[in-house]
Amino acid sequence: MWFQVFFFCLSCLPLSSRSQAQDRSLFHRSNDHTGRCHYTFTVASPEESSCSENNIKPEMDGVSSRLTLLEALVSRLITGVDGGVGTGDDQEGLQEAYSLVTGERNQLQQDKEHLNRQVQELQRRLDELSQEAESLRQKPCQQTHTSGGTQHENRPVSDPAYDFGNSAYQEMKAEVTEVPASHLIPERNHNFTACGELVSVGDPVMHRKADSITGKYGVWLQDPEPQGPHYTNKTVWRIDTVGKDVRQLFAYEDMDQFSRGFPTKVLVLPEPVESTGATVYRGSLYYQRRRSRTLIRYDLASEGLASRRDLPHAGFHGQHPYSWGGYTDIDLAADEQGLWAIYSTSKARGAIVISQLDPESMEVKKSWETNIRKNTVANAFMICGRLYTVASYTAANTTINYMFDTATGVGRAVAVPFKNKYRYNSMVDYNYAQRKLYAWDNFHMVTYDIRLGKASHSSRS
Repeated sequence: MWFQVFFFCLSCLPLSSRSQAQDRSLFHRSNDHTGRCHYTFTVASPEESSCSENNIKPEMDGVSSRLTLLEALVSRLITGVDGGVGTGDDQEGLQEAYSLVTGERNQLQQDKEHLNRQVQELQRRLDELSQEAESLRQKPCQQTHTSGGTQHENRPVSDPAYDFGNSAYQEMKAEVTEVPASHLIPERNHNFTACGELVSVGDPVMHRKADSITGKYGVWLQDPEPQGPHYTNKTVWRIDTVGKDVRQLFAYEDMDQFSRGFPTKVLVLPEPVESTGATVYRGSLYYQRRRSRTLIRYDLASEGLASRRDLPHAGFHGQHPYSWGGYTDIDLAADEQGLWAIYSTSKARGAIVISQLDPESMEVKKSWETNIRKNTVANAFMICGRLYTVASYTAANTTINYMFDTATGVGRAVAVPFKNKYRYNSMVDYNYAQRKLYAWDNFHMVTYDIRLGKASHSSRS
């Protein structure tokens, strides 16, 4: 850098003097009494022995001014290099970048606070809606009375459909009040108008998905007629039937607890379970013992073996299963008419046999042989003493394709739409108290709402 200063210094001199005396010029640098650096140039003139003060003074003043400026420039350059201080432009750039970063940080902080306020507001509104829904759920339907003593539902007066003088409304109300109460409450083993043929099956509603491979297929049910104080019709029962020694029966207090996956109790069965044909009915679990035609009745209250009996001539362990396999030779079911076994025998050559069983002893009371082969259908269940079969266990949109009425001994083809949403339905059973089908579809435990048609009194025994 000092070479640069030296050449800059030389450039400050008049061109005429520098050209004439460049071979005889002297350069001298020293500090004055104040410590400031002074630069001195001496040039010998070939023509004069002395210089006129009047002629030299303007030139020397110019050189002195230039040297002062040079000194100030050198001082600034030295300070910039040795002191590590950047130039003004660099500092202005850094200051501008810092301001931008600070502004962005402040904006992000404001956005975060705004989002937090929105979340709090949404939570508050959700709490208000939940409280309102709970209040409406607990609030009974209120009735109002007119001056004439006629009772009407509490509806807004502005509702155009609300007409006290409407004769159709009065007629409908009279018809409703004349319906006998006995027709509204199902009674087991009695003829009642609610027990008609299956008309439709709704879409599946998923309540829980199994979280391990042992839950690919199994049994889950609720007892339509629970016995004793220990369990209710809200209790949910579940068995994961994947494995060689299936003995665990899981009990859940209600459907909510079942959905969350935390059992109230785990019962250990006295004999291992075969496949997905078990059912729960009137305080007992009924199931087939593994690798046998033996039926087991396990009492849920006492947690002990209540009775056992062989199902005469029934095929077992893969002799006459449903089309999906799984050793589903014996399928137990319960409906409004009682306890049933769905199976086949060598004599029936694989056709479905239906037997009504005594709930206490499991003795066969009566049997019916159908004309549909068991291994051609995916599953079966009983409703109101009628057998219904499901055509496929993997097709997303299949049908309930066959019905056999034990009251008439006649079977026929039907076509009620049925959905296997998860494409591997291994268990279908009916709960007449809930009026639903329970199913286990490829790790998913689902229910279906059903609709029955009008009962045919002549077909009931």
